[in-house]
Amino acid sequence: MNDVTRLLERVGEGDAAARNALIEAVYGELQGLARNHLRRERSGHTLSATALVHEAWLKLADPRQQNWQNRAHFFGAASNAMRRILVDHARARDAAKRRGERVSLTEVDGDLSETPSFDEVLVIDTALGELAQVNDRIVRVVECRYFAGLTIPETAEALGVSHTTVSEDWRFARAWLHRALSGSADGSCQTNPES
Repeated sequence: MNDVTRLLERVGEGDAAARNALIEAVYGELQGLARNHLRRERSGHTLSATALVHEAWLKLADPRQQNWQNRAHFFGAASNAMRRILVDHARARDAAKRRGERVSLTEVDGDLSETPSFDEVLVIDTALGELAQVNDRIVRVVECRYFAGLTIPETAEALGVSHTTVSEDWRFARAWLHRALSGSADGSCQTNPES
């Protein structure tokens, strides 16, 4: 864990050798993260875990994106990149299909559904865009918890906030997404959390 953090620091300083060492050090974990994302997609998805890792790495390799504070921050950024790639893929594939159709969300042990449909992926992305207008930190909590699979302590570390803040943000985000996926009239929650 410390080795990855040191590599991230060196990459941030512009060390090209560290960049190569970083991809070797994290490739297996990025593969696992990609498989986790793809497990939520429909079967027969045209992107493989390897392709998803490679596309995400291209986004992460952008020098403007290389200001990672620590390992958790890096994997949060990687998860966000993978989510964006899958959302863009879903939009391109299903742009003309089932517009306006309501989708549902099931709660599994208090967490969001493990296997959202393509329609749900698009609704989740739209809801997260609306939520970002209210509180961007809560969106980052969703990216860490739901998409990257980080624990509450790991999410708190990645975002530099308390465990209590993560728990409260996660509870609010789940309610927000549940409402959006239930097809509420306004697609948003009535109360706004403090930023």
